[in-house]
This record gives sequence, structure tokens and C-alpha cells, in this order.
Amino acid sequence: MPDAPDQRLLDALLDSWDRNNTILLNLLRALPEGGLETRAMEGSPSIAELFTHINFVRLIFVLEDAPEFARNVPEEEWVVELDRGRIAQMLNDSAKAVRDAVKSRVEAGGDMNLHYDHPILLLQHMLWHEGYHHGQMKLGLKMAGHPMTDKEVGPITWGVWIRKQ
Repeated sequence: MPDAPDQRLLDALLDSWDRNNTILLNLLRALPEGGLETRAMEGSPSIAELFTHINFVRLIFVLEDAPEFARNVPEEEWVVELDRGRIAQMLNDSAKAVRDAVKSRVEAGGDMNLHYDHPILLLQHMLWHEGYHHGQMKLGLKMAGHPMTDKEVGPITWGVWIRKQ
């Protein structure tokens, strides 16, 4: 079990993961009508496919690195799911799987099974990966004529990161 300063650091890292998931859910809810079907360009994944890809990646890495926290991994990675409630449920479930895996392995002083030199690196990889796709989603909306201004999404994205709790 980590000592008090280490526990505070772990709590802050897990909070950053929770905030990241909140930002994705906020973006999902803020999408305009038809936004899930938007693509940056012909041949690019739709926003719906990007959300299901994020969910898939979370689950496959948990399966490979901390299988005791694994959930059912979808058969397909890039799925066109147009039910926002279903997408939100999938993201919440996979976010919990990642959170629980990292928390448990850090507290036990354990390694990940396949990837990463430290369990926190799984969390950092997911944050980087999801931020990348978040930008793709916003660019796709902009290119499709549905830009989301900072005034609209700033409070539900950047505001989530910088808000003290």
C-alpha cells in the first residue's frame, strides 16, 4: 500500500483519468444532431467509430495487462454506434476498468503483464491516445461545417481540467 504522499499522487492521477472520461462524455453530449456520423474526410472514421475505438483500446489493454479487471472486449473495434446513451455506458465501464487496473497494480506494487514499465504508463498512454482522438473529432466537426467554439466547449473540456475540486 502506498504511503500518504504516494497515495495523494495516485489519487491525483486517477482524478485526471476521471476528468478525461468526463471530457469525452461532455463532448459526446455536446455533439450536434448527426454529429456521430461526421467524418473529417472521406475514408476517415466517423465520430461514432472514434468513440467505439477508444472504448475498444481501453478494454484490450486492460485484458492484456491486468486481466483480472477485464471486461468483455467487443468483437469489432470500429463500430458505428449511434446511441449516445450506449456509448456513454461503454465509456464509463471501460474507464472504470482502466482506473481499477491501474489503482490495484500501483497499490500492490505490481507490474503490468505485457506492456508498460509501470502501471501509471497505461493511464498516460490512454490520456494521450484519447486526447488525440478528441482533436480528430473536433476537426471533423469543423470540416463538416459544425465547428465547436472554445466558448461552447471550453467549459466542458478545458474547464474540467483546470477546475479545483
